[in-house]
Amino acid sequence: MSEGAPRRQSARESAARTYARALPIVPVRARGLTIEGADGRRYLDCLSGAGALALGHNHPVVLEAMRKVLDSGAPLHALDLATPVEDAFVAELFRTLPAGLADHGRVRFCGPGGTDAMEAAFRLVRAATGRTGVLAFTGARHAVTPSASDTSEEAADVRVTRLPYPQDYHRCPFGVGGPRGAELAARWTESLLDDPASGVPGTAGMIVEAVQSEGGVIPAPDTWMRRMRQITAARSIPLIADEVHTGVGRTGAFWAVEHSGITPDVMILSKAIGGSLPLSALVYRDDLDRCERDAPADTFRGNQLALAAGTATLTYVRENGLAERASVLGARMLHRLRDLGQRFSCVGAVRGRGLMLGVELVDPEVGLRHAAADAGQCGTAESAAADSRPAAPELAAAVQRECLRRGLIVELGGRNAGVVRLLPPLTISDEQADAVLDRLSDAVEAVARGHTSHGQTGPSGHAHHRHGDRSARLGQPADR
Repeated sequence: MSEGAPRRQSARESAARTYARALPIVPVRARGLTIEGADGRRYLDCLSGAGALALGHNHPVVLEAMRKVLDSGAPLHALDLATPVEDAFVAELFRTLPAGLADHGRVRFCGPGGTDAMEAAFRLVRAATGRTGVLAFTGARHAVTPSASDTSEEAADVRVTRLPYPQDYHRCPFGVGGPRGAELAARWTESLLDDPASGVPGTAGMIVEAVQSEGGVIPAPDTWMRRMRQITAARSIPLIADEVHTGVGRTGAFWAVEHSGITPDVMILSKAIGGSLPLSALVYRDDLDRCERDAPADTFRGNQLALAAGTATLTYVRENGLAERASVLGARMLHRLRDLGQRFSCVGAVRGRGLMLGVELVDPEVGLRHAAADAGQCGTAESAAADSRPAAPELAAAVQRECLRRGLIVELGGRNAGVVRLLPPLTISDEQADAVLDRLSDAVEAVARGHTSHGQTGPSGHAHHRHGDRSARLGQPADR
């Protein structure tokens, strides 16, 4: 029965399905980092439910928390009524928040997804400020409904002002990158807000990701984040931090804004806070709490099972220092990944923070064509700007396929889907991390070899991951 599931899905379900196209797997069992397919193959899962599984699949503390709720006879659906399960979640959440929000914050449970929280955030700041405009950044991907996706990179004809997001690897809009590029981006933001002829409407809020996740795993410089906080505070513009992807220890701090030491006015939370179940929430300064009593409300907000699973996840991450663990292990993995850039010309950049990592694939032939022209200005900002090799989505997709053949699940993102993304659970062991990097390295090598041999992305034969015989041990969760 399960073997025919992909065929029946293709015949009956919407063409909007995404992961099923790139990952033709029928998962039947999962634990920690490992998924087992209906065909008996085991995969190391570095997609982690698109970042929702901070503790990996079916972690014992999460399962036990859900069992307790089920066995207690407590209501599974309670709208926004106060329940012991909700009270425990809020108490644990506030233990983890930046001090400025923990001391003067409110929480609002929204519909089950991050998009619902995003919509609620915009309603909140617009009601609080009486203004309508929103500041967002190039490369951002925040949500999927019309209002929320206004702030994402593909939006057009909306009440959103686009601002430059600082980045290196030859994507800096000012052609310099680094601290200088970030400073210019900040100055541009100030200029737009202070110029009465800029065309920027009255601003209700600025929304920012401390690390652009789907946008290509691009960490914002801490100094730039602090500048955004200063710029918005000086102009009474609420700063909205999108922590949907980055929260709950993913980047090496419990919340990604903590790297820069800022306290936003609003934080948008989802994914990992539900412990694998759908849950989203807003946390915001109490002086913004001006929502009308008859404002739109979500029927499925604060689901009791999700709250219980989320409480268990937040507590486990906090008590076991998994954010700190993500920082240390992520730095080690990043160091190994950067070796790929030295070995293969199709790897344009490696970046990330904590256990949110990305490898950008680029057209190596463009780099070869630019080499002679740039030889006379090697190491300068001008040469970096000139060597702007375009993203190579076909190579990234080939790496994803080769990873899957070696039993590794990865995701794509970034401009033109040219970045291979790694989002392993925070419970990943050192041995499992090595296996992930080995398989990814093998996949990149196979694609690079095929591209060199055939002038295009081609098959790489039937090479298997050299540590495949360890899959049984690697499938066990980390002992933490």
